[in-house]
Amino acid sequence: MKNANIPYKLITYAGLGFLLFLILGIFKPFTIIKAGERGVIMSFGKVQEAILDEGIHPIIPVVNTVKSLSVRVQKNDIDAEASSKDLQDIKTQVALNWHIDPQKVNQVFQRVGDEEQIIFRIITPAVAEIVKAATAQKNAEEIITKRKEIKEQIDQELKERLDDYGILVDDVSLVNVSFYPEFARAIEAKQIAEQQAKQADFEALKAEKTAQAEINRAKGQAEAQRLQKLTLTPALLQKEAINKWDGRFPTVLGGDGALPFINIDPQKITE
Repeated sequence: MKNANIPYKLITYAGLGFLLFLILGIFKPFTIIKAGERGVIMSFGKVQEAILDEGIHPIIPVVNTVKSLSVRVQKNDIDAEASSKDLQDIKTQVALNWHIDPQKVNQVFQRVGDEEQIIFRIITPAVAEIVKAATAQKNAEEIITKRKEIKEQIDQELKERLDDYGILVDDVSLVNVSFYPEFARAIEAKQIAEQQAKQADFEALKAEKTAQAEINRAKGQAEAQRLQKLTLTPALLQKEAINKWDGRFPTVLGGDGALPFINIDPQKITE
């Protein structure tokens, strides 16, 4: 009889185990928060102050529910259309890296919602408004040449705007800034003309410096000749001739053979 009761007990235990497993599956008295997420606790739909970190946490079934939100860095590409100070239409693509402040997950979810609502209701409108304000302060050419300055302005203003909602900006990049084709071609033509003008100015300046160098050289040579004339006295010329004389007089042919062309006593000259 005892042995006959063993299968019955096994069946009873198995039934109770299955029932317990079913209850746990339906009512879920615990929740698991994955890596890179935080849990928002709600009691009958009301957001609580406590925030659940990664791991397993007990909760009260039926009474409590948990919404998990990612606190990892997320990237979104947002298109924004704006106008420059000189009323040129501009299309800008902004790459935004952002994440939810882990310490304010419950506030973010209570005020805005989940990640999709954050992008749709907060981030996209903020990017569009700030880009319009930044580009409206500069003309089209400045937007091209001062792109880094505009990027830094958008970055700073987005950080200040989104921080109020518990959203932290990690980085902002202006992936693409484009104009209508006609204006882009006009800017390209102007840049080419400016480069050609700069080259022409360089060539003109080079020619001017070369000419001035020739003038200075000629003036130097003239001055040297003038000074040389002032210093060439008869005595100096005679001395130079004596220094270069080899001690022989030029000769001419006469009746008595070769005779000195000039009758000068070398002894007197050396004296």
